[in-house]
Amino acid sequence: MIIKKYVGKTEEEATEQAQKELGSNVVVLNVRSTKAKGFFSFLKPQLKEVTVALEEESEKTVAAKAEDQRIRAAVSAVNQVVGDSDKREQPKPEEAAQPKSGSNAIEKKLDSLQSLIEQQIMQTEPEIVKDKQEEASKEDSAKDQEIIKFMRLLYNTMIDNEVNEKYANQIIEEMEKSNKPGMPFDYALANTYQKMILKFGQTEVITPAKEGPKVVFFIGPTGVGKTTTIAKIASLFSVNEKKKVALLTADTYRIAAAEQLRTYANILEVPFRIIYTVEEIEQALTDFKNFDYIMVDTAGHSHQNEVQRENMNAFIHSVDGLAEKEVFLVLSATTKYRDLISIADTYSAMTSYKLIFTKLDETITLGNLLNLRLHTGAVISYVTDGQNVPDDIAQFNPQKTVKQLLGGRK
Repeated sequence: MIIKKYVGKTEEEATEQAQKELGSNVVVLNVRSTKAKGFFSFLKPQLKEVTVALEEESEKTVAAKAEDQRIRAAVSAVNQVVGDSDKREQPKPEEAAQPKSGSNAIEKKLDSLQSLIEQQIMQTEPEIVKDKQEEASKEDSAKDQEIIKFMRLLYNTMIDNEVNEKYANQIIEEMEKSNKPGMPFDYALANTYQKMILKFGQTEVITPAKEGPKVVFFIGPTGVGKTTTIAKIASLFSVNEKKKVALLTADTYRIAAAEQLRTYANILEVPFRIIYTVEEIEQALTDFKNFDYIMVDTAGHSHQNEVQRENMNAFIHSVDGLAEKEVFLVLSATTKYRDLISIADTYSAMTSYKLIFTKLDETITLGNLLNLRLHTGAVISYVTDGQNVPDDIAQFNPQKTVKQLLGGRK
């Protein structure tokens, strides 16, 4: 695993530097402002420092020195994300070798995880500790015990956050393989934080088409807030970015849904149209050929209804070869895991898609975000946390979500 920092005038410039050197698969861990160096630096604008990570195909081939540098960089990345100062020095080797009492630096940074660590990390199960003490040397036994307790705490925290047991076990197994005897606890925590961010991957949001309008379909079950989500995104593009947006609805099953979207269209002063057939979508492409985005609301029916699934499939693929398209599966973070899997698998049979999670304000657990990301492989693009248009929507933030999954406060 490679972790490096790049500095540019903007976040985009620094990220582009990283992608040129490491490739397009890099994941942004942290972005912060930094001051320019040299004479008259106070006259120069602030720069953007981007910390990125890249998962290597085989970590076993990495030299020990490089591995140590990566671990230290990971610790630094965690410090930055949670607001620690870069000026804080890393512990000296002789200090790191001593068992830590009370809360350590990382515990303090992860908010409520601090109290969990303080309360539980000292609660050792004698059998496990005894086994580990027999395997570890005396000088490293304290650290090994600390790591064991941390792993158990990490597993329990993920389960409490409704991360599926399958994925929680995978994360623990990966961490056990990468941990070394005598590794300080804060290094293990930083490594865990880093790897979980990589599992979420890079966020992708709606981008304009190379030519003509981008057709954006929103699919999903009933009651997840699809129509409101479309209104929020349309508002962001129309009002904030001054893009030309047209709104269509294929939801002819619920009159209220069509009228709701029509109301939003009137407020935003953008075109609105109800479509009943594939031919009407094709006509809309002609009528709105000079627009930037055509956003299509679809019927929020049961994913188990075969006839409605076939109609949905026809609508989604009606623009293939005629225009660029993106499809977003809108899901509620409050839906049960087994239902989410069934929904996601049903729509996966129709088309590839990106994910939008709604109603984050109505749940205290975010494990399903990681569950669906790992089950489907689909990118999480946006999350919503309220009914206010357009305020209660944001680009998905892997760092914030991982912090919550590790026990931090929202």
